[in-house]
Amino acid sequence: MNYDGLDPGLTEYTQGLHPVLDSSLESALDPTLDPHLGPALLQNVELDPDGMPLEAIQVPDSVHIMEGVYSELHTVVSEVGVPVSAVHFDLQEELLWVGSHGGHATSFFGPTLPALDRYSSFQVHSSDDIRQIQSLENGIMFLAKNNLKCCTRGGLTMFDYPMDETADMHCLILTENNTLLLGGLQNYITEFDLNAVQETQKFSVEVPGVAIMRQSSRFLFCGHTSGKVSLRDLRTLNPEQEFDAYSGSLSDFDVHGNLLVTCGFSSRMNGLACDRFLMVYDLRMMRAITPLQVHIDPLFLRFIPTYTSRLAIISQTGQCQFCEPTGLANPADIFDIFHMNSVGQLVMAFDVSSSKQALVFGDSEGCVHLWADSPNISFNDYSRELEFALPCIVDSFPHLDWNQDLMPLSVTPMPLTSEPLLSDWPSALCVPSPRRAPPVDPETLRTMKQVGFIGYAPNPRTKLRNQVPYRLKDAESEFDSNSQVPESPIGREEEPHFFMVPKKYRKVTIKYSKLGLEDFDFKHYNKTLFAGLEPHIPNAYCNCIIQVLYFMEPIRCLVQNHLCQKEFCLACELGFLFHMLDLSRGDPCQASNFLRAFRTIPEASALGLILADLDEAMRKVNLGQLIQSWNCFILTQLHQETQEQEAPQAYRGVGSSVFGCAGDSVISQLFGCEIENCSMCRCGKETVRVSSNLLFTLHYPESTNGDKTIREWDFADILKRSICLEMNTQAWCENCEKYQPTVQTRNVRCLPDVLAINCEVNSIKKAEFWKAQAEYACKKAVKKEDTEMPKPRENNPSEWEELCGDDGFYFSTSIEELKNVWVPYSVKMKLGKNKELEVTSCSETDELCLVEEEEGVYIYDLFGTVAHILDPRTGGNLVAHIKIGETYHQRKEGVTHQQWYLFNDFLIEPVDKHESVQFELNWKVPALLYYARRGYYAKYNLSIKNPIEASVLLAEASLARKQRKCHATFIPLMLSEMPQPGELVGLDAEFVTLNQEEAELRSDGTKSTIKPSQMSVARITCVRGQGQNEGVPFIDDYISTQEQVVDYLTQYSGIKPGDLDAKISSKHLTTLKSTYLKLRFLIDIGVKFVGHGLQKDFRVINLLVPKDQVIDTVYLFHIPRKRMISLRFLAWHFLDLKIQSETHDSIEDARTALQLYRKYLELSKNGREPDKFRKVLKGLYEKGRKLDWKVPDPDGENQSSPKSTPSFADVIGL
Repeated sequence: MNYDGLDPGLTEYTQGLHPVLDSSLESALDPTLDPHLGPALLQNVELDPDGMPLEAIQVPDSVHIMEGVYSELHTVVSEVGVPVSAVHFDLQEELLWVGSHGGHATSFFGPTLPALDRYSSFQVHSSDDIRQIQSLENGIMFLAKNNLKCCTRGGLTMFDYPMDETADMHCLILTENNTLLLGGLQNYITEFDLNAVQETQKFSVEVPGVAIMRQSSRFLFCGHTSGKVSLRDLRTLNPEQEFDAYSGSLSDFDVHGNLLVTCGFSSRMNGLACDRFLMVYDLRMMRAITPLQVHIDPLFLRFIPTYTSRLAIISQTGQCQFCEPTGLANPADIFDIFHMNSVGQLVMAFDVSSSKQALVFGDSEGCVHLWADSPNISFNDYSRELEFALPCIVDSFPHLDWNQDLMPLSVTPMPLTSEPLLSDWPSALCVPSPRRAPPVDPETLRTMKQVGFIGYAPNPRTKLRNQVPYRLKDAESEFDSNSQVPESPIGREEEPHFFMVPKKYRKVTIKYSKLGLEDFDFKHYNKTLFAGLEPHIPNAYCNCIIQVLYFMEPIRCLVQNHLCQKEFCLACELGFLFHMLDLSRGDPCQASNFLRAFRTIPEASALGLILADLDEAMRKVNLGQLIQSWNCFILTQLHQETQEQEAPQAYRGVGSSVFGCAGDSVISQLFGCEIENCSMCRCGKETVRVSSNLLFTLHYPESTNGDKTIREWDFADILKRSICLEMNTQAWCENCEKYQPTVQTRNVRCLPDVLAINCEVNSIKKAEFWKAQAEYACKKAVKKEDTEMPKPRENNPSEWEELCGDDGFYFSTSIEELKNVWVPYSVKMKLGKNKELEVTSCSETDELCLVEEEEGVYIYDLFGTVAHILDPRTGGNLVAHIKIGETYHQRKEGVTHQQWYLFNDFLIEPVDKHESVQFELNWKVPALLYYARRGYYAKYNLSIKNPIEASVLLAEASLARKQRKCHATFIPLMLSEMPQPGELVGLDAEFVTLNQEEAELRSDGTKSTIKPSQMSVARITCVRGQGQNEGVPFIDDYISTQEQVVDYLTQYSGIKPGDLDAKISSKHLTTLKSTYLKLRFLIDIGVKFVGHGLQKDFRVINLLVPKDQVIDTVYLFHIPRKRMISLRFLAWHFLDLKIQSETHDSIEDARTALQLYRKYLELSKNGREPDKFRKVLKGLYEKGRKLDWKVPDPDGENQSSPKSTPSFADVIGL
């Protein structure tokens, strides 16, 4: 609410929106009293010697209510002497909420009772006033100056969200999808997600900010203190229109239908004066119409649409006038002025109930005045029942009839006794002991024949029908065996040792429904704004390392600046994937194109990194060893691909990358470590060669013969032994001219910026060594905690100050956090003068002194770990713990802090730092560790320059040998035709199937999708969306594929066998990367894509397109909670076109989608008349149901579309 131009005395209660207001009331106050209390507030109030009010204000009795005329029904005191700052009618229950200037909230119930009764009363904020109240389904929102709080209706806090201390919030509005918009006297509007309880984004507005917000079905209306009202798009919040209502300031406005009415202040005589002309605007023509003159000084106004569009205007002194805003006020309106009995106080807040039967006023003395148009009113049309606190009721025991034999003994009341009862069984006998189903008979398994996923076998007749002998002891022995998986699928669900894996670490799977992924709730697994990766793609076991590489800022910038002409380049595909992760706001992405390129690299196949089948292969392979091999492969591959900076690096006119130089790469700068390998033969011949390592593998000491005890080792010592490795092996000696035992030693010449370590825990012996070292480290840490933790004496509490530091109290670490921890959070590394390496463990808080810096000591901090989760049910999975830095949080969430997160495919969850180094070897095995030199990224260029230029859209040669110009189906763009931001482009894509869908039938006959079919894009078409050549395609690419196609889906795609083969195809054949770059360029420049079902198209192409750049006709012509309509039926119904008669053609589909969008704009008047368009949609659904959503045949009865019928023309003319 804007209080400019009000009584100057009110500036003491509510912070003024302008500093020019007079404060002359101060001199009139008694200096012995609180300066916030005016003389009028003290009438009828008796003060005790301490100045506190003893009695409430005497309010007059309610007057007689005349039906249809608003009159005062009740008056109640909220807080004596404390002004009311906000009032609100609850939208769910019959409650009236009042917020005071002192931050206190009170609710009242009982509008039909003789008086309003208090329902709840609690303190919301300690000092700031409550500026707006908003009711929700399960709570109440309270907005203060820089705080947003949600409480239950009883007063329990649901969340308390502090905002920026510089913020000055004044208004909030609830939008769809549990989202709030918050505005105030700052240059932005904040979007707040109620599900995640966090700010999602900020939208810029002009200074001095937004004081009032309203919304309609089309616009968000923002009232500014400068006297202007701006209209913004509800989805993007982009400004659409602006009205300059008053020269001074704006006090209130309201919207109903096509009318916008405002009241405010005008600048007169170097001050602000209340303007008695209400400005009225017609939202259809977007212009002002005749102003409405009123007889009072307007401060509040609200539409009260009952039989007519009445408008209630409220003055500061309590006058209320009702009038019609559709015409000029006539002299008879003077009789529609009513006076509120406020005992000389000023109106501070006003609201109207949703039923329009009640009005409420809050004044400056803490009184609340309820007006109604009838004695029996309700605040809402359909309110739920209020829940009251129940009094303590002593239950009476029911009458027991001893004559009934079936009367249970448990209902007999028992006296309290200290003696044991017969029913008190020992606890050992009360432990539930689940029984497993016995295994399937081996003879049944041997003779079973499998059809699909169902097995059939003859009855071996070894047991009676429906009777299986159960041996309890054998079952218990099998129950305790962790190494054996039961053969019976029934028993697998009940293994208790399977559930020792915490839920967040288990393998996550996507549940597919009839709608595919549309109704799968990814937000349940990821409440952050970081993007996960989907796991259903073959070879997606590498998702965890992809996330680790993404959160290394130099690598993220490197691959996004990289672009080359190689068709299958992992650096290019990784850059495209990282671009999608940058754009995503918590929605998962998929690495399908990256893994497609990965499968084509011969080195990956030679190393055994490509799994033949997702499920079967993952059960046969050791994921821990596999991911360590993949880590070595990807670092080597990226190093090779990014160090080529010569001409092949450029892509059709694109310059070389800004990183590195010839023969070098950022990968080698980050991970590279120059190694000196020395081989010493026993003959004395020494051979030295120099190489470079990108990662190191831990080598554990071997136990001596007969010694089963494992002695204690520090992790830093193991790391030093592994880097500076010394081993005995057979090697060729040129001096001896034969293989001889040699001693090989390895020394480092320089230290890398990032230390990548393969843990190599691939045997029981190594796992036992790791477990033993973790136990040693735990005992040492517990002992250190006990000795270093100071204990204050009971009689001297001041000694607690010794426990307090700069960051607060130092509490001892719990034992659970110290268990299974051997890896340090930081290590110090130093190369001596003789290139001798020194490695020591240290704390995260340790800093280098000046002497250490001069000696070349570096601190390496742990920032990422990858673990192998052992789960016999699913074959296991891989997870990553990553410490995300300030730059990523600033980019995604607008905050600067560091936090450890768990990445389990599309499950992302913040975790405590100790979880990243806790490895319980029974189910969590370490695989990879990443240490980064502190401040290493400062020497790297972290800027990103988009390497995709307009040249990708120019004409290019086809891969097909038989393709001729006469076969061309498109005209490439000229330089003068390059699309501009906001221009339309029609898009359609066709696909082929690489792998069929895997599904199972449930016992109730329904089908459950286990793994969806793997699709590959086969044809992409883009047509011009405007200009003289509108509808002419400029891209019509057939995508060449090297993978085996299972089904060409010719009936739906129009793709025939041979169209994708470069040897025999006559189409314009290109690579997927070439066409992908074209679409990426169109997205980056800001074009809007028009198509039908674009969500699936972009998903298969593996593109992330901002929602405001997608116009999908499947949603334009759709009523919520009803079926989607096919493009063929829409084209017949609205355009009188018969398409897709025999097969699909992407050019025809893209043109038709463009025409449908033009028709949508025509029917909805460019979106300004949604009600009329909704009637058109209802007619569409009625017609579809009659025809069973099938386009009639030409020989049928319904030969013509509704477009040519008179009824359709009448609908258009509405």
